Amino acid sequence: MPTTNSSLGRLSAKPDRSAVRAFFLSIAALTVALLLALYSGAAAELGQIGLASTSALAALAVAGWVAVTLVPVLAKRTPLRWIGYKMEYGITRHGWVYLSGVILVALAALNTGNNLLFLILATLVAAILMSGILSSITLSGVELRLELPEHIFAEQTVRANIELRNEKFTLPSFSLRVEAVTKKGAMPPAILDTPVYFPYLPKREAQSQATPMMFPKRGLYRQEAFRIVTRFPFGFLQKARRVDLKTEVLVYPSVERTEQLIEILPGLQGSLASVTKGQGQDLYALRDYVATDSARHVHWKASARYGTLMVREFTRDDDCRVLLVLDPHVPAAAARNAAGQSAAQRFERAVTLCASLAWYFSETGAVLQFRTAGLETPLAAAADNIFAILRRLAVAEALPPDPHHALITELAAAPDLFKIVITSQPHGSIPAAVWHSSYVIFLDDIG
Repeated sequence: MPTTNSSLGRLSAKPDRSAVRAFFLSIAALTVALLLALYSGAAAELGQIGLASTSALAALAVAGWVAVTLVPVLAKRTPLRWIGYKMEYGITRHGWVYLSGVILVALAALNTGNNLLFLILATLVAAILMSGILSSITLSGVELRLELPEHIFAEQTVRANIELRNEKFTLPSFSLRVEAVTKKGAMPPAILDTPVYFPYLPKREAQSQATPMMFPKRGLYRQEAFRIVTRFPFGFLQKARRVDLKTEVLVYPSVERTEQLIEILPGLQGSLASVTKGQGQDLYALRDYVATDSARHVHWKASARYGTLMVREFTRDDDCRVLLVLDPHVPAAAARNAAGQSAAQRFERAVTLCASLAWYFSETGAVLQFRTAGLETPLAAAADNIFAILRRLAVAEALPPDPHHALITELAAAPDLFKIVITSQPHGSIPAAVWHSSYVIFLDDIG
């Protein structure tokens, strides 16, 4: 499972010395070409045509040498993928106020022709341009990674680790906010519902933040993309960059001990002891004697009464083998019980109760098997089987009623297992072969 503490990682990338050398050499060469071009213009004004022509040709030669030799070297080392970032723009409320002021200054400058007003107007417009350029630089070269715990339960707070990595070699990033890209009415629900803020991201480094998350319901949560947003530097513009990071999370049902589970546990434990035979001390049943039975287990009073040897069988103290059954066939969604709950609501409570029971048996060291319509887990130690059961319960869906009750009828084929059955069938409809070795919970009784 990933750690939930904030961490700071340093990138191992190193600056390309050849590219840096080519960059400064190209700047120096272009400076020389500019000076030669200026000298050529001055010579032409003085009437020295030959010297002007020679200077102009030399300037063109230097510029051409830079274009042929140095520009390709720099182009190969330029991360062009940053150019392909799709930016989203938006003007903030402060930006609209600022633009209103710029318009007023522009009108005053045009009406009066005052050079000072034109200078102020140019400064205001330059601030807007600089805001757009700096925000683009802040968003460029920033990568996102999201880590979530391996096992997540509904209604339980977990900590996710969100990491931003600044891959720029020279410039840091400021005032970044990570938020989810959501569509109205999108299903399944999004993962990140609260934005995460990073005030400062140093160059060539990564920073992470642990953010609490809570998923209210079981099921599959999916996030197709995230958005990195900034208002740096002046807050006039809000610029965002979309990061495609497909993430899916499977949320298990809650396994907390509810009042309903606490109410049924005493009766469940009593039923389990009464139908499970073994090497314990409590009497389970009487049966006819066979040659392999020990004489100390003979019940002499019963033998005298029946005229044949009868042997005692005892309940098992150390081995608990349970078959947990969820019957997903429920009445129509509009049907309601006496408490006014719909069939869908009762089914969700049944799934949660089933998960709580599976977790309880995993804590008590039982041997557990889970069965529902079309799905079955192998019989194994509940501690080894629990997450396979929870994964299936996380995506369980209610099904239309089954007139043949095939799932319940098939339970008679497992007489050696104690069965816990959660079903929507009415009272009195459970076959006797299943009833005598089962503890049945009816959906109509789930409040």
